[in-house]
Amino acid sequence: VVSQSLAMKNVFPIIIFIIVGCSAKPYIFSYTEEFGGSGRNKVYVVSHGWHTGFVIPAPEIQKVIPELKQRFRNTPYIEFGWGDKGFYQEKKTTLGLTISAILWPTDSVMHLVAVPKKVDAYFPNSEVASLCLSDGELSSLIGFISSSFYMENNRNLLKLQKGIYGDSQFYKGVGDFHLMNTCNKWTAKGLKSIGMGISPTFKLTAGSIMNYLAKLNSAQRIDSAQTCKRSV
Repeated sequence: VVSQSLAMKNVFPIIIFIIVGCSAKPYIFSYTEEFGGSGRNKVYVVSHGWHTGFVIPAPEIQKVIPELKQRFRNTPYIEFGWGDKGFYQEKKTTLGLTISAILWPTDSVMHLVAVPKKVDAYFPNSEVASLCLSDGELSSLIGFISSSFYMENNRNLLKLQKGIYGDSQFYKGVGDFHLMNTCNKWTAKGLKSIGMGISPTFKLTAGSIMNYLAKLNSAQRIDSAQTCKRSV
């Protein structure tokens, strides 16, 4: 009985930590319909090995956040990523910085990158998955991404330093980064926000995200030409 009691005391904090991670900001957007996979709007999920993010049409999110049009002019796509403020912005990462980012809740940032050409060509060394979203699915994803920004006085983005590659920019984010609320879990929350049946709880690695999408694309029979028309 004593050993069971001690075991429960050890397990209880872990359970609480998982629950907190599931309910952490940024919150999943509620989308009632199941993901169809045959919409007309093409978006991408990009994996850079350890980190994933979304690439979406710039004009669509610039309608929601006009400030982004001033910063990212004449680019067809923008890449969006969410992550730890210290680790993400640091050019040289250390073991201590990595451990701190994982174990202790830290402030978050949004990292935006202008993608001036085809996504596959712009990220030749990254894994890219394309998705075909309906207007409703795209709107829900944009809502989720928009809610991931910290808004100063509920109006303006809080611009930080320049980004880490290309024409890029950091902005203050919403929510804390920690072991159960990672950049890849943020991507999973975005996928959940468009009606996918993904469970974000343990989608903590880039591999877990891309494996899920690979299976989904196979099941949905998305055409290999990636024209956002369902194959026959």
